[in-house]
Amino acid sequence: MLAYIITFILALLLYLLFTAGSGTLWLWSPSELIAGVLLALLTAAVAGKTLCRGKDYRMANPLRLVVLFLYLVGPFLVEVVRANLDVAYRVITGRIRPGIIRVPSGMKTDFSVFLLANSITLTPGTITVDIDEGTNDLFIHNINVPEGWETRPAVKAEELFSLANLPAWIRRIAE
Repeated sequence: MLAYIITFILALLLYLLFTAGSGTLWLWSPSELIAGVLLALLTAAVAGKTLCRGKDYRMANPLRLVVLFLYLVGPFLVEVVRANLDVAYRVITGRIRPGIIRVPSGMKTDFSVFLLANSITLTPGTITVDIDEGTNDLFIHNINVPEGWETRPAVKAEELFSLANLPAWIRRIAE
């Protein structure tokens, strides 16, 4: 039941965020509020067990959401800017060594693996192409595999990021 309630609240908040300013009652019209509640109920009924697959509701803690926001506007943004500059350099100079590397995530929860994989994918020059669900290892295609990495059986996740330790932040958020 808790999974449905959490999904309902998140869906309603998202709907209200997207429709803010549409009416006269506070920021919403009465019809918008009714539509929001009905759509959130429908979303909870259809996707409640999908969005909250496990019995782990730690991400419902508002403090974790604040840390997630700080992660996105802090270290993640710094890494994205750095990666953009690196990719621009590689495009201009043509100095690339593309390849796929294995990265043991070291993450324990599905959400933390998901957050790490997406953080890597959203960083220019890299994309997560596969996840070993048994070991939570990630297979990353990198635009520039540093010399010697192709012979290593695995590369630590911390080595992918040069300015911030994103895996440590992700552990703080999701584990």
